[in-house]
Amino acid sequence: MTGSDLIRYARVHRGVAVLSATAAVALLSAFFGGTHIALPSIGSGGVTTGVPFRHELPLLSAVFLTAALDGSMSAHDEIGGSAMHRFRLHYCVGLTLTACALSFTTEALAVSTEAGIVFIRSLLIWLGLALLSVRLLGHQLGWTIPLASAFFLIWYPLNWWDWTSNSATDLFSWAVAVLALSLGAAATAATPWRRRAFLRR
Repeated sequence: MTGSDLIRYARVHRGVAVLSATAAVALLSAFFGGTHIALPSIGSGGVTTGVPFRHELPLLSAVFLTAALDGSMSAHDEIGGSAMHRFRLHYCVGLTLTACALSFTTEALAVSTEAGIVFIRSLLIWLGLALLSVRLLGHQLGWTIPLASAFFLIWYPLNWWDWTSNSATDLFSWAVAVLALSLGAAATAATPWRRRAFLRR
């Protein structure tokens, strides 16, 4: 496919809207990410706990990225041939890398390089969970599984599983990122016709 084909594909698949939304999230994090979200602490009457706003913002970017899979051509894409699926994969990877670059740049300039890396890692983890949610629950509910995981991180922060606050070099958090993205990619690739073809074997 040519460059003009890619532009038309991006227009139908909300490319500009997705990049604009992720850029807005990145700017929001850069300017207001240090603000703490005040939440009542579990088991402590009247005591509140605070979670930095930027810890949860990558979830929004991840869910916005899944919007590229929806749209007027989504059903056609699902039944497309291998060439169409390769093009769709390249488009989604390119969109994700662009969003990651925008997010990392703004976060690194506003806070630090490490904060930018942690932001991207969180985005990738939630993207994998959002893709899984899209496959299991539908395009309109791509936020469900990521939000469920976010509640767990908000109520029990600063523990070894909290990928939003662990250091940029934390191996466990990166392993979670690889696992989540692998599950999300596998779920996206498991189109109905592929599942039927697999079951017929």
